[in-house]
Amino acid sequence: MDPAEFHAAVYHVIRQIPPGKVTSYGHIAKLVGMPAHARHVGQALKFVSADIIPPLPWQRVLGSSGVISSRGPGTNGADRQRQALEAEGVEVTAGTSGDLRVNLRTYGWFPAVGTIDTGVQENEDDAGEEDGQQDDANEQHEEQDEEDEEEQAGKQHAGW
Repeated sequence: MDPAEFHAAVYHVIRQIPPGKVTSYGHIAKLVGMPAHARHVGQALKFVSADIIPPLPWQRVLGSSGVISSRGPGTNGADRQRQALEAEGVEVTAGTSGDLRVNLRTYGWFPAVGTIDTGVQENEDDAGEEDGQQDDANEQHEEQDEEDEEEQAGKQHAGW
């Protein structure tokens, strides 16, 4: 799956998260068939414009433990995400370290893989990716993710 297809699949799945529910970056990655690419889901969201149509409910995607991800110093993204979630009836609490959290048992949306439309159509050419080839690609992408995160530190998304 190329990056454009991955982003399209991520956005397609995120649009299916019901109001008042949340899920994790990792679960979105699993649903689109790329379970080792949770960071890529975050990257896909980082660069979405605020005026995308149809709207993308980015606020419904959290860290795996229900934590609202920090957007870096000087940004108010976490607070904006909290406000958007609370407007949908999701209770956001402060953790012991001051981070913002959502109870995933109460508000979590975690459909089983294969039970929702991901917008991804498999090609026969892609069948090899289900074997060991994917593991090598995942390692390369994770190394690139770490470099990208360092490079993007401090940059702020227009919609966050």
